Amino acid sequence: MTFLTLLLWAFGLGLFFAGIKVIRPTQRAIVERFGKYNKFAQPGFHWIIPLIDRIYTVNITEQMVDAEPQEIITNDNLNARVDAQVYFRVRPDEQSVKASQYNVYHYDSQIVALARTTLRNIIGTLTLKSANSERDKINTELMKTLKQETSHWGIDVVRTELKEIDPPKDVQDTMNKVVKAENEKIAAKDYALAKETEADGTRMARIKESEGIRQGKILEAEGQAQAIKLVHESANKYFVGNAQLLRKLETVEAALRNNTKIVIPTNTELVNVIGDLAGVAPIKVGKKK
Repeated sequence: MTFLTLLLWAFGLGLFFAGIKVIRPTQRAIVERFGKYNKFAQPGFHWIIPLIDRIYTVNITEQMVDAEPQEIITNDNLNARVDAQVYFRVRPDEQSVKASQYNVYHYDSQIVALARTTLRNIIGTLTLKSANSERDKINTELMKTLKQETSHWGIDVVRTELKEIDPPKDVQDTMNKVVKAENEKIAAKDYALAKETEADGTRMARIKESEGIRQGKILEAEGQAQAIKLVHESANKYFVGNAQLLRKLETVEAALRNNTKIVIPTNTELVNVIGDLAGVAPIKVGKKK
C-alpha cells in the first residue's frame, strides 16, 4: 500500500507539472481539447490537462519574411531580378489569433508566396526603367494587395520594402556606360564653363587695366595742357614788356663785355645813354644854378 501510494503521488505530481504552461507577454495561445478549440490563453500561468489538452502559442510581435529573389519579365521584355521584404504581425485579440491558426496554413510561407505573385503582376506591367524609378509606387501597391488578402488571417501587414530590381548583367553594363558617359559630358560642360568664366574674368581685368591707363594718360595730357595754358597766360600778362627790356639789357651787357666804343653826345649823361640803349627811361638831372 505504501509503495502504491507513493507511485500514485509521483504520477499525480508528474501530471501536474506536465500541465504547467507559462505564456510570455510577446505571445498569445489557444488551448484545444480533444482537437477542438477550448479557450484563449493570455500571458501568465496556465495549467492544461496533459494528453487531453494541447496548447499552441502565437508570436504577436512584428515579424519579417523575405520574398526571396525571383526573375520577372518586365513590359520591355527584360529579365529583372527582384527581391522584397514584408513586415507583419498577428493581432493580439482572440479572434485574430484563432484566425491565424484556423484560416490559413503557415501564414508566414503564405505571405511569401502571395508577395512573389503580387510582385510579378505589378512589375510585369512596367518597363525596367519605370520600375526602378517608381519603387514607392510598387511598395504601395504590394502593401495594399497584401492587406486585402490577409485581412481574414488575423494579420496586419505593417510595411513592405522592395530590396532590389537588378537588370541582366549585359543591360547593367550598358546602363553603367551610359551613366558614365553622361557624367563625363556634364563634367566636360562644367570644365568648359569654368574656363569660359576664367577667360571672361581675364578679359575684363585687361579691359579695366587698359581703361585705367587710358584715363591716366588723358588726365596727364589734360594736366599738361592746363599747365601750358597757365604758362601762356602768365607770359602774356607778365612777360611781354619785361622780355623786351631784358633783351635790351642783354644787348648792352654783351656790348660792354666786348669793349664796344660808344660815342656820347656833348652834355649827355652816361647813365642816360646806357639806359637808353637798354630801353630804360632817362634820369632827369636838375640844372645847376
